[in-house]
Amino acid sequence: MISRLAEGGEWDICVIGGGATGLGIAVDAASRELRTVLFERFDFAKGTSSRSTKLVHGGVRYLQQGNIRLVMDALSERGLMMKNAPHLVRNLSFVIPNYEWWESPFYGVGLKAYDWMAGNLGLGSTEFLSLEETLIAAPTLDPEGLRGGIRYHDGQFDDARMAIHLAMTAADHGAVVLNYFSVEGLLKAGGNICGVNVKDAFASETYEIKAKAVINATGVFSDAILNMDDADAETLVSPSQGIHLVLDKEFLPAETAIMIPRTNDGRVLFAVPWHQKIIVGTTDTPVGVASVEPRAQSDEIDFVLQTMRHYLMKDPSYADIKSVFCGLRPLVKGGGKTASLSRIITSRFQTQD
Repeated sequence: MISRLAEGGEWDICVIGGGATGLGIAVDAASRELRTVLFERFDFAKGTSSRSTKLVHGGVRYLQQGNIRLVMDALSERGLMMKNAPHLVRNLSFVIPNYEWWESPFYGVGLKAYDWMAGNLGLGSTEFLSLEETLIAAPTLDPEGLRGGIRYHDGQFDDARMAIHLAMTAADHGAVVLNYFSVEGLLKAGGNICGVNVKDAFASETYEIKAKAVINATGVFSDAILNMDDADAETLVSPSQGIHLVLDKEFLPAETAIMIPRTNDGRVLFAVPWHQKIIVGTTDTPVGVASVEPRAQSDEIDFVLQTMRHYLMKDPSYADIKSVFCGLRPLVKGGGKTASLSRIITSRFQTQD
């Protein structure tokens, strides 16, 4: 692939960023027989794309916000991912524990609507569980005050491996996809962008890449690329940090996940089985600077632990944490809480008519 850069010539599409979005764009472009090149300055899926809750879902909370179109689109994509990548995506059942009388009808109605919107791509019907059935599904839930639960179905997937498979698919269609190639600047002709300057991090060689269109798919780092075009460009991204704690499976021994539908900060919290451990998260903390290696804040860790202590028989502590991972969401800048901001941010530079 590196040797193909030296051949020169103009590319149809140049994608900056090797996360899920950039790699997906590369697959789409290459499958349309467009001459496609993609550059990633670190590993593929280095950032946000490998630091998720490992869930592919329609977004129950978006249903609560009334964003029906987004939920239906996401549920459709979930179903397609199940069909296209059954080795990476699986059906996972979730239990919502009910400790208040109103929780069962309130969340139950919403989840029934969730099932209906999934249509033929649904993964299973929502069920109302008795107290006994809830404890069978999730035996480590705190039984004090527990009234029952609701079981629904969503998807779980391997996020980083999905990204690698996208890279492989793009390459199968003839795309050049290179990691550890950093974009150092944008090429311009007559005031229009006509390509990029890239540097091979290992060989320290630089290349001028001519392209009809350049796509900025760098997520939380989108503003840095925009500033290469215009140093005074308006900031588009409002990064939000989310953390996950990895705990031993003893806190959730069954193959059923737990979903806490509303926490003190208005988010949902998940505890999901993952490789003989469980992942618990996530948070939504605005951060001022997009870091390559974001670090979990102590109050975020405390928040996750304290929330789980309300629902589990055994209280998790710092000593129980096996690992912590942290990611940044590339939210579109706007007013209000980060939890309500759009998760969609991709910039396209049109270079030629």
